[in-house]
Amino acid sequence: MTYVADRPVRVMLIGYGPVGARFVEELLPSVAAGSIELCVAGAENEDAYNRVLVAEYAAGGADRRRLDITDTEAARAAGVRILIGEAVVGVDRMRQRVVLDSGAELPYDRLVFATGARANIPTLDGLARSRRDRREPPRSTDVDEGAEPLPRGVVAMRDLRDAETAAAVVGAGGSIVVLGAGVLGMEFALAAREHGAQVVLVHHGDIPMARNLDDHGGRMLSRAVRDVGVGIAAHSRAEGILLRHTDGGRRFDALLCADGKQIPGDLLVISCGVSARTELAVASGLACSAGILVDHHLRSWGDPDIFAIGDCAQIASPDDADATGRVPGAPSGLIGPGWRQATALARNLAAEAVGQPAFDGETPPSERPAVVMLKADGIDVVSGGEHETQPWADDDADVSLWIDPARGAYLKTVARGGLLTGFVSVGLPRVGAEVTLLFERGSELPSDPSALLRLDAPTRDSASTADPLAPDATVCWCNGVSVERITDAARAGSDTVECVGRDTRAGTGCGGCKGRIAEVLASLAG
Repeated sequence: MTYVADRPVRVMLIGYGPVGARFVEELLPSVAAGSIELCVAGAENEDAYNRVLVAEYAAGGADRRRLDITDTEAARAAGVRILIGEAVVGVDRMRQRVVLDSGAELPYDRLVFATGARANIPTLDGLARSRRDRREPPRSTDVDEGAEPLPRGVVAMRDLRDAETAAAVVGAGGSIVVLGAGVLGMEFALAAREHGAQVVLVHHGDIPMARNLDDHGGRMLSRAVRDVGVGIAAHSRAEGILLRHTDGGRRFDALLCADGKQIPGDLLVISCGVSARTELAVASGLACSAGILVDHHLRSWGDPDIFAIGDCAQIASPDDADATGRVPGAPSGLIGPGWRQATALARNLAAEAVGQPAFDGETPPSERPAVVMLKADGIDVVSGGEHETQPWADDDADVSLWIDPARGAYLKTVARGGLLTGFVSVGLPRVGAEVTLLFERGSELPSDPSALLRLDAPTRDSASTADPLAPDATVCWCNGVSVERITDAARAGSDTVECVGRDTRAGTGCGGCKGRIAEVLASLAG
């Protein structure tokens, strides 16, 4: 990397999603000071918005304003050049230029990929030509479209257009088939049912949320989901879709399963995971695996002037590659780590632009194993760490289980050396909050873990061992906001959840912490 001393450093950002928007925000002081010229190209014809809330918006649980996360006009006024609805289709690394779909070329000194991830389209009859070939470089702003668009009545719930299609069906009380029972599919199914839609959740395994729950926890969740009126078709491997012909063309009619059943609906929502958008990086000759391969400073393996952040970035070392050249791991897939990467990279580029030491200290913080919380009214599910560890399978792990099918309650804890290293909690809201705090802080379990169950007993006693209002307790995992920061904001006049979000960013990611923000504010008011 060469420090450019006689002019501003030209930084080119590809992608204007939530992680790209955070990167822009962090660089605004350098742009205003004249040390950096920042140009952004985003393929969507929209300002950056919070994709994590797209499914909630589609189901009627959030209004459009809640998705706004940036002020594009303010960034432009500060001097950032932001191109909306323009896709980068080529990178000339020798000349350090990017090529837009319009044919225009833009120079750069530092290039940052924030291209995100696209929804996986399964290999079903009727959808084969809608799958995007990852080996094919982008050619237009339709960066996710295959040879044909998805049929009418089929959405992948990754953008506002999908959300508005789904919202119309939910609002009309229509029938929806959700293919895939991960966290996002489950949250959408429950929210859509709550707002009046008829929903069937289809998955091919034994339990929903299989990546985040063990068998007992998954079965307890299945029962709770059926109790609120969501149908579940487990052990159902989808093979194709039926289309009906209407005046507007072909439209989704039913999902076909390998066992012969047909599941009809007005809408098919595909929730089968995501894959990093790496085709532009691959076409540019950069090393890629599950994502664009970058080091711990987010610098690409093959070019010291190119970086990647967010859902397209896979942090790894060349030493991690196996004998076949395959690099294990994947992008984090969570908005919190992406935001922290954007902040770390922006600080390094800002320092470099003024000749200060850079890329020798500031790195994204090491991420603890993720805590996954299901955002659904009346269904409390949270898990974290090594939740899959089984009793008697690991002599070094102390695994405890408590199952109460009659109450729909389940708790599993995994400890090593007395420290909580994994857990699953279903139907126990206060216990779930307690073990989340213990896990976050690397704390010891009580000597009798069953004492935790008293937190959700009809007459509670003081079984808590972690203070949820301790100053250093994390409230917002996406943005790393503590009780202390929220307290400071409240004392400065931020007396609502929304005001706290504007001042600290807490609650502006997945939104799952808004209840805890309200608890902190209530404790201060009390």
